[in-house]
This record gives sequence, C-alpha cells and structure tokens, in this order.
Amino acid sequence: MEARLRLLVVVVAALCAAVASAASNSSVVGYHGDPTFNVRNYGAKGNGQTDDSRALMTAWKAACAATGAVTLVLPPGTYYIGPVQFHGPCSKATTMTFLMQGTLKAATDLKRFGNDWVEFGWVNHLIVSGQNGAAFDGQGAASWPFNKCPIRKDCKVLPTSVLFVNNNNMVVQNVASVNSKFFHMALLQCSGAKISGVRISAPESSPNTDGIHIERSNGVSIADTTIATGDDCISIGQGNDNIDVARVHCGPGHGMSVGSLGRYVGEGDVTRIHVRDMTFHGTMNGVRIKTWENSPTKSNAAHMLFENLVMNDVQNPIIIDQKYCPYYNCEHKFVSGVTIKDVQFKNIKGTATTQVAVLLKCGVPCQGVVLQDVDLRYKGKGVSSSKCENVRAKYAGFQNPKPCP
Repeated sequence: MEARLRLLVVVVAALCAAVASAASNSSVVGYHGDPTFNVRNYGAKGNGQTDDSRALMTAWKAACAATGAVTLVLPPGTYYIGPVQFHGPCSKATTMTFLMQGTLKAATDLKRFGNDWVEFGWVNHLIVSGQNGAAFDGQGAASWPFNKCPIRKDCKVLPTSVLFVNNNNMVVQNVASVNSKFFHMALLQCSGAKISGVRISAPESSPNTDGIHIERSNGVSIADTTIATGDDCISIGQGNDNIDVARVHCGPGHGMSVGSLGRYVGEGDVTRIHVRDMTFHGTMNGVRIKTWENSPTKSNAAHMLFENLVMNDVQNPIIIDQKYCPYYNCEHKFVSGVTIKDVQFKNIKGTATTQVAVLLKCGVPCQGVVLQDVDLRYKGKGVSSSKCENVRAKYAGFQNPKPCP
C-alpha cells in the first residue's frame, strides 16, 4: 500500500520502455506498472499565486482514465485554486490515490463558489493521503464576517472546504484542514469510509466551521484525529448508519454532536453510533444529541453508545436537547418528531464548567437511556447536578452528579 501512496521513481532499466511510452501522457510508471501522474506536468505552478484550478482538474481527468492502482501527485508547493471537482467514475482504476505533498490554498472571492471548494465525487476506492504536512487551506477569515447562519434561518451558506460525495470504500489519511470558510470536511452519501490522522484547526470564534460532518452515509470510521475549531468537532447528521468514532481529541469547539436532526422534510433515521476514547478540552459541549422542535417528518435516533470519554473543563459534558434552536427567537409549539431510544453513556469522567453536568431534555419521551460510571465534577463552588425532562434514565455504577429523581 505504501508504494501506491508516494511518487514512484523508475530505477529499473527494464522499465525504461514503459516510461517512454507513458511520457506522452505526462505520467510515469511505478515499480508494479501502476501509473503515476504529476500535476506539474499539466501546468500546475504551485507558487501560491497562479490559479492552478484548471491544471489540477486536467491532471485528474487524465489520471481518472488510467488503468490500475493510479496515483495523482501534488508535489511540494502551494497551489492556489478556486472551486474544483475531482469526479469519477474512474472505472479502470482499482484504486485512485490523490497524494498531497503540498498545500491547496483557496481563493477568497466568494462569487466564485457554490456549495463547496474541493469536491471528490463518484469514485470507488478513493485514497486522499498527505505527506510533509499537506493541507487544505480554506482562507476562511476573509469570509467569516459574511456568515449570517448563526443568527438567520434564511442565510446564504458558505462553501465547505472538502466535500466527499457518493464515494465507496474511501480512505482519508494524514492531511490537515485549516481555516475553512464553512465546514472543513463533509461526507454525503458515502459508503465505507476510513478517516485517520487528520488535523483540523480554525479559531474558536470562526462560525459554522464544523470539523467533519456526515450525512446519509454508512460504515464510516474516524480515528486518531485532532480537531480544534469554532463549531462541532464532529457532527453526525440525518440518515446515517454504523458510524464509529475513536481516539479523537476535540477542543476548542462545540463538541461531538448527533444532529441537529428533525429540521427538514424526509430526514432519515440515525442508527448504530459508537463514540469511544475521546478527549474534550474547553469545549461548549461534550457529547450531544440535538433535535429541532416542530419536525416536519418523524424519524428515529437509536442504538448509540458513548464510552470512555474524558471531559476537561467542558460546559455541558452530557446533553440531550430536543428543543434545539440556535436563533434568538424560537417558537416552542410542538415537540420534536425525532424519537430517541437505546442511548448509553458509559465511563465518562472529568470536569464541567457549569453546574448542570448532565442535561437530558427530551420532547417525545426518550427510551432506553442508560448512564453507567459517570463522574463529572463541577469546577466552581458547590457540586454538579443533573436535570431531566420526559425521560426515565437507568443508572449503573458510580454516579456524580446524582441521578435525576
């Protein structure tokens, strides 16, 4: 696998003929006969000023048409680009590797963008891999003042830095995302995705800069990743199944969220979520399930396990909020249409900066909520407490704060 994830240099004389043949296509052949493409051969400058958008998409098109375990290399440098689409299907490729050894730097003119900046779509066995501190630099600071979504429902959504859409059996590893305009990374309708070794950062004040957002996907794992941003470190939206999150450090940010759910017509169920071995530092929330009231469609959020979590100075370590609304004026006419059931919180320890360390605020009565071995100490004067609405949780093992009556 490592041979597929770096630019291969031909050193065996027997391969010279193959290299000469491939040269006309601006590619070289690796040790195993697998084609490698270099974006510099397609006109990319990598000087941080020249717009390399067209060169990168031209290089991708050539690589996507190749046969075998294909690698497209982004050598060291800074590649200034506007919105780009790296689309499949790459039907002849057994794997399609986008190997980043440099930085992709986003344009700042919002007029150039639609919903996203870098889009990988409709590719089977896609590998996005980084070396040498490779990064997606969204240059979001110039755009954040134009983001009105925290205060207006009818806001214009800014572009997500990296969107993965309709990819199957995908790997994303060892890359960074800094200062996204909106979400850093988003997965939409992906099946089988492994994300690891990712580093995400943006200022705590940056609006809607969710680290990794997942929607209508299944079989997704996120591991060994560090996220410091201005919104949710990870947000699991509607229509997801079988999501595993492990060994992620979150903070600053808004924590690890399932939701928000129940806002739009036709939302799917969220099922089989496993979050484990996470550390939260100075976040607004720890683990949170959030659903809107007045849901136009009924759905379920079920079969979730949050375990082995450490909270360091977290405002709301454990929270279920079925009256979620981030705006100043919110109507509370109807209960949420999302039914929450079979949710377990196990071995969660640390410190809370607000006195209510466990908040279970359900609309439709939550079913099968279990808290086991919870130890959350209040950092101020007094002791931590629990608050519950429309839920009869079950408790096991040590409990601090005390259970709801």
